Amino acid sequence: MPTINPTDPVTEDRAGREPYLPPATQPIRTVVWVLHLAMPLLGLWLLLAEPDLNLIWHDNPSHFWLIITIAGINLVLGLMVGEASARRADARLLLVSLVFMSGAGSFLVHGLTTPGVILGGDATYGFDLSHPVGLLLASVFAFASALPLGERAAGIVLRNQMWLRAGLAALIVLWGVACLVPGLTPLSELPPKETGLGGVEWVGVALFAAASAMMFQLHRRRPAVVLISLVTAYALLAEALIAGLSHRNWHLSWWLWHVLLTTAFVFVAYSAYLQFRREGTSAGLFDSVALSATVRRIRADYEAALEELVGHLRRREESRVPIANRLAGKFGLTDAQVAVLDRAGEALANERELSDRLAALADIGRQARVGLPEKEMLAQGLDRVRQAYGDVRIKLVDNGRVTVNSREYGQHDFPEDRPIRLEGKLLHPLTVKGRLAGALEVPIGRTPQDEALAATLAGQMSISLENARLYSELETLFRQYMSPDVAQSLLADPQTAALGGELVELTALFADLKGFTSFSERVAPGEIVEMLNRYHTAAVPIVLGNGGTIVQFVGDALLALFNAPARQEDHALAAVRAGLAMQEAAEEIAAGMPGYPRFRIGINTGEALVGNIGSPELRGFNAMGDCVNVAARLEGIADPGSVVIGQTTLDLIGPQAKTQSLGWLNLKGREQPVHAYVLSGLS
Repeated sequence: MPTINPTDPVTEDRAGREPYLPPATQPIRTVVWVLHLAMPLLGLWLLLAEPDLNLIWHDNPSHFWLIITIAGINLVLGLMVGEASARRADARLLLVSLVFMSGAGSFLVHGLTTPGVILGGDATYGFDLSHPVGLLLASVFAFASALPLGERAAGIVLRNQMWLRAGLAALIVLWGVACLVPGLTPLSELPPKETGLGGVEWVGVALFAAASAMMFQLHRRRPAVVLISLVTAYALLAEALIAGLSHRNWHLSWWLWHVLLTTAFVFVAYSAYLQFRREGTSAGLFDSVALSATVRRIRADYEAALEELVGHLRRREESRVPIANRLAGKFGLTDAQVAVLDRAGEALANERELSDRLAALADIGRQARVGLPEKEMLAQGLDRVRQAYGDVRIKLVDNGRVTVNSREYGQHDFPEDRPIRLEGKLLHPLTVKGRLAGALEVPIGRTPQDEALAATLAGQMSISLENARLYSELETLFRQYMSPDVAQSLLADPQTAALGGELVELTALFADLKGFTSFSERVAPGEIVEMLNRYHTAAVPIVLGNGGTIVQFVGDALLALFNAPARQEDHALAAVRAGLAMQEAAEEIAAGMPGYPRFRIGINTGEALVGNIGSPELRGFNAMGDCVNVAARLEGIADPGSVVIGQTTLDLIGPQAKTQSLGWLNLKGREQPVHAYVLSGLS
């Protein structure tokens, strides 16, 4: 498949990339590569240093056909890279194609001016200068192609590609006419001796060398056969310019630059051929040479294509063949590559499906938490599971049987909890405490892992169902016999039920019904219970609504704590609000039921020991300390329908409290007097 090498960078200047080869071998291979490139220069030096070795071989036909062949190779490479640049809209590929096209044109002119082929006589100026002029022009394009062109520069190149191509073609045509038409220009005349560009060739050498170095750095970040062949070709073309500086026509040193030219372009052509053999198509032969922006775009196209294939595979909306055919037409894929893409898409679809199902299992586990009702848990669980598993359904047991598709199943139908295979689905049992609680319908998957995952899902749903029912039982049990804060603490952390306690500043609220004893003597026991339930039904929500915790019901009395076990910054204010609201609610009840006793309430703030008090067999959450005792004594001196608070509570409430001082009171069981106040309201 014509894809970018996996090690391609996403930016030209990405730093810190590891070499393609291991660090221990990369320098060695670089050194070997440089030594191979240095050998032609060593040979040139030897031929020039030893004139006896620099033999003459004057064979015009051989020269003509060699150069024409080189020009033909350049033309083919230029057309192929040009087609790739047009398909990818890439400025670098365009410039590389111009390197080959400028070489093709100049070498064609050089070949046509071979003495004795078209023009008679000896070598002309055009014959001597076509080679260096063509390479000098190619070096400019080569240097430009190696630059890390930004978006703006690349856009300028692409917008002017028609002018670049037309200008190059016109220049080659004019040069050819000037060299081939006798007497038209001095280029068709015979020079007094072999001639060159007067040292300007060194500019071309420098440009080719710089281009080769920059391309080599790109190759280290983006290893590819075609890219390293281009690096080598640029280096060999620089050497060809150097070899041509000797100006000794028909000597071995002169033939050397012909060999270098041939090697450079044949190497690029052969590398492209190897790439073609490996990929089976020419669509992506030169993608590794493209700019980073093009690489990112190509990757995005391939990823989008693969995602499209994966999406269709997972949804199974249509067969894979039409999709594969569309991708083959879009990216120029061969049948073998389509088959590879098909298998890759299938594997990726399976992997995605597996990941989604594992994630769904994890989410189901997280949803099985305290406080989530069974119906809500099942609804949320099904919504999440269907995203990964498809049309999953849950049926719960009714009278010991579960009905699926008009057929009933019992526990005996699932021996050892094995699933039942239905048409296109598996029916897994859901169990709670070893008993059948329902059944889970899961579509049959495409891979062996799917059945195992379906069984795991059924097990997880069974655990979630059992947890939801267990927590519901515990919550009902706890919340009906203790304050919600204590129940929540026990459900979240059973260790909070351990014996012991801690010293906490809190506000205690004591309330009882004045006249309860005489009322009890006058009425039947049933009326007593009804009266107590009326008052407590009104009082309990008020206490809980203000953040309090009710720790005791003793006959007609109750004890509520604020700031324990749940912490409250304004616990004193919350307690007095609760006390005033309780009196208002009690007044409404008493107004409709003449003869009912009235609440009296005492509130005090201070430190108390809070925790679980009792024995390992039986314990309860409570508070002990002077603060709680004083609250009880204040409640005892309060008039029916009133709220009495201590000095510490008043200090915490501040000036918003409307109070009437009762002075310093000597309370039973306490040596120090207490300053108490009747609270009538809050401003």
